[in-house]
Amino acid sequence: MEVTEPTELTEPTDLTVGEGELLDRQALRRVGGLSTELEDVSEVEYRRVRLERVLLVGVWTSGTLSQAERSLRELAQLAETAGSAVVGGVVQRRNAPDPATYVGSGKANELRDLVRSSGADTVICDGELSPGQLRTLEDIVKVKVVDRTWLILDIFAQHARSREGKAQVSLAQMQYLLPRLRGWGESLSRQAGGRAGGATGGVGTRGPGETKIETDRRRIRSQMAKIRSQLRTMDRTRATQRHARRRSGVPMVALAGYTNAGKSSLLNRLTGSGVLVDDSLFATLDPTVRKVRTPGGRDITVSDTVGFVRHLPHELVEAFRSTLEEIRDADVIVHVVDGSDDVPREQIAAVREVLSEIDAGDVPEIIAINKADVADENVTAEVLRHEPHALLVSARSGLGIGELLAAIDADLPRTLVDVDVVVPYERGDLLARVYREGDVVSVDHEEHGSHLKARVAEDLARELDSVATG
Repeated sequence: MEVTEPTELTEPTDLTVGEGELLDRQALRRVGGLSTELEDVSEVEYRRVRLERVLLVGVWTSGTLSQAERSLRELAQLAETAGSAVVGGVVQRRNAPDPATYVGSGKANELRDLVRSSGADTVICDGELSPGQLRTLEDIVKVKVVDRTWLILDIFAQHARSREGKAQVSLAQMQYLLPRLRGWGESLSRQAGGRAGGATGGVGTRGPGETKIETDRRRIRSQMAKIRSQLRTMDRTRATQRHARRRSGVPMVALAGYTNAGKSSLLNRLTGSGVLVDDSLFATLDPTVRKVRTPGGRDITVSDTVGFVRHLPHELVEAFRSTLEEIRDADVIVHVVDGSDDVPREQIAAVREVLSEIDAGDVPEIIAINKADVADENVTAEVLRHEPHALLVSARSGLGIGELLAAIDADLPRTLVDVDVVVPYERGDLLARVYREGDVVSVDHEEHGSHLKARVAEDLARELDSVATG
């Protein structure tokens, strides 16, 4: 058998920062063959999610069947982003989720049979389950049960890169885990209580008794307090940076929108930067800020922010509140919408719900319908009918980028400055702009032009100064 020498691999040297991050992310994927089936579910307290072959379960309580199926398809995308293989999905019609098992005892038994026949080792429920629902359903199906909230938290944990992002995700996970820690039996006791220690227990075993679950809760609360302290320090740093940008007079624009709508691609197109672009959900967690100049000559900062999703976990909104303040404190929000989605208006509603929750509902908003080059014209036309301040763009082809920058320029707040100049008569167009956009104090017509005193925006003031006669 012929043996060949291994080829030496060299790292590419011309990658952008985003391309390098994408290669790093793709280098480590979840390994197949690691079964998570529980032989004795009573021994399980809390675990990191290790997804493999998953079965999806949804409870349809309101809306149409197509909406329920669409939500389950999104859950499948989330599961695949977390590194799992989806083996199937089922939706059950109920007036409300069963308080004990989420799906009802009869359906839970059917689900157990489906788990066995499909070879699934994890069940993911399309909703947030209570600790009791998780425990009871897990006891029946005999494999790990994960809800939508923990799945999203798991994805965030995989994608967090910065120190602040990792701390925010850790805090959100602990807030979720704390009420869900569970334990059974005397095997979990750290020390016997009262006389239970007896003479045989020895020194240190007698006392009020503390179970492992209580110890874990105490430890998690201590870690949460430490992380909150660290985040407060990071919050002050971020706030200082925002205030510095505000004092410099540079307007701030935030890209917000549904996850995977193309915000990072749009940032790259607008600013010529090379931030991470990945065709997966929640690819961006850490805000990225870049500078760009508008057609009117104004320098602005554009920040890329974490994407939203239907039923975004409250724990994440709370943990990422300082990061989301980049949106709240912006002068203009560019709400990026995936025009290729079947129902982009549902995405818009979900994003606006979160914007309202972080007190950003009153910030001027421009709807940028992205991926317009591949979108259904009928779908985008419906959005344009319902959203008067919307326009079509494509981060990939560059369609509508100039119009978007012009719309941003028009919506930015204007800082008016005093001017006292003589405008040549042949530049009547500038004088007309002053009347249209500024506050005219006085105009005197002199030999070489119009002597103008007015308050105008900075960019117009620069133009007036450049053409003014002595």
